[in-house]
Amino acid sequence: MAVAITRTDVTASEVRAAATRSRNSRMTRRLLALAMVLDGHSREVAAEAGAMDRQTLCDWVHRFNAEGIEGLVDRRRPGRPPPLSGEQLSELAHWVEAGPELEKDGVVRWRRADLGARIKVRFNVTLDVRTVGKLLRRLGYRRLSVRPLHPKTDAAAQEAFKKTSPIWREPRSRRPRPTSQLSSGGWTKPGLASKAR
Repeated sequence: MAVAITRTDVTASEVRAAATRSRNSRMTRRLLALAMVLDGHSREVAAEAGAMDRQTLCDWVHRFNAEGIEGLVDRRRPGRPPPLSGEQLSELAHWVEAGPELEKDGVVRWRRADLGARIKVRFNVTLDVRTVGKLLRRLGYRRLSVRPLHPKTDAAAQEAFKKTSPIWREPRSRRPRPTSQLSSGGWTKPGLASKAR
């Protein structure tokens, strides 16, 4: 048995007027289908005109009876809850700021996989590395662009190596050619340019 529209404070013409003002096409279809029902059309015809089945129209009639025209607006769906709470996210941010401890964590810089393993141990939440990356981006962090400093780095040895190593030269293909090698006819060999003078 079809559910009757019990609201008497709204007429079919008012429902149609709300449909013309609506910017949401789905809500417009719902309003026009309900206006057809208020005009006395069958539920099957009204549902077909609104591009829905009769059960869906029945559900919208229930919402219209309970809440009026405002009840036909799409409601925000709750969606999946976030993987970590606010407190857990702030603790994750503290880990990133403090950096890893080599003895405790076994790494000299955080990778997403390392943070995911620590999240699993600390919060008992398993996260994919992509999800860890999304959480870090939401916290305002980006990938590290600086090379991490190894704990056994010797700055004096590095400076001594720089002083004794040969000077690097650019490959021939990147070096600009001297202007003396140019002739009016284009590029020539250096020996031919001196003979031409």
